[in-house]
Amino acid sequence: MLPFGPGRRTHLHLHGAGDPQDGACLPAVIQIRPTQPEDAGALLHLAGAEPLFSREEAETVDELLETYLEQEDHGGYFFLSALENGKLLGFACYGPTPLTQGTFDLYWIAVGTPAKGKGVGRALMAYVEDEVRKRGGRMLVLDTAGRREYAPTRAFYTSLGYTHAATVADFYAPGDDLIIFTRLLS
Repeated sequence: MLPFGPGRRTHLHLHGAGDPQDGACLPAVIQIRPTQPEDAGALLHLAGAEPLFSREEAETVDELLETYLEQEDHGGYFFLSALENGKLLGFACYGPTPLTQGTFDLYWIAVGTPAKGKGVGRALMAYVEDEVRKRGGRMLVLDTAGRREYAPTRAFYTSLGYTHAATVADFYAPGDDLIIFTRLLS
């Protein structure tokens, strides 16, 4: 379980940011919190720079973020930002699945290239799962592509305890399957 700081923010201490001359590792603090309007520019830049996101996917992130920031009920979408010293490292977007009892979808998770492999994605997923539980969620569903370049993404979800629930062949395009993962949270 990750420690929680003020204002329901998660703080994750990452090691490896030390001075290379003395070999000491000084912890860097990663803050995870609900996305704020001031995060929008960096979040959209990150989405646009993510090599696995198409232009249309980045535009969809923009539309969902606008809904989240402008509507009081967030349009059923919730965004989280992971920051280090005020700099956005990654984000996640999730929400309840319509017409279900306690099922939530993870719509997006992205971590900028400089922060990949440093635990930011794991911290975001842990925070999403905690928030889903707080909102009465019992299951988190996520999907990804079946293309070769998504193999690390699929391995990441498996390493977090997600189960490969289904494959829909040629869903996105010929040769590009939809891979669905689930995890019971209760």
